Amino acid sequence: MAKIKLAKDKVEKLVEICKSFNNEGSELINVLHQAQHNFGYLPAEVQEVVARELNVSVAHVYGVVTFYSFFTMVPKGEFPISVCMGTACYVRGAEKVLEEFKKQLKVPIGETTADGKFSISCLRCVGACGLAPVVTIGERTYGRVAAGDVADILKEYQN
Repeated sequence: MAKIKLAKDKVEKLVEICKSFNNEGSELINVLHQAQHNFGYLPAEVQEVVARELNVSVAHVYGVVTFYSFFTMVPKGEFPISVCMGTACYVRGAEKVLEEFKKQLKVPIGETTADGKFSISCLRCVGACGLAPVVTIGERTYGRVAAGDVADILKEYQN
């Protein structure tokens, strides 16, 4: 992955986020949530600043970022699509729904469309098993999704 250069104002924002949690290493997950909310993802350069400000190792920060599926080190699309692949969703056809999103958007799992509008990922469980299969797009949740619903769902975001 190419190294990026963080702008001074971005570094200052990261420092501010860390200070808002009293630069406590025990607040790493909260700091990372805020950093990802501001940057959209957590590239190595962001992780390095966080590690320095919280006085923890970069390896520790990287370990947390790669352990939790919520965090990402690659930019997501404007509308990140997550298809639940938990047991209930899988049994009820989530795999077909996922394949349809990949087909419609012409992008594999873990990548973003060329226009930066959509990215596709899988989740283990959304916690809405009664609505299986479940898809989230940004903050919005869609339940009982079938492969035939995908085109109409995507049309909602085409404007």
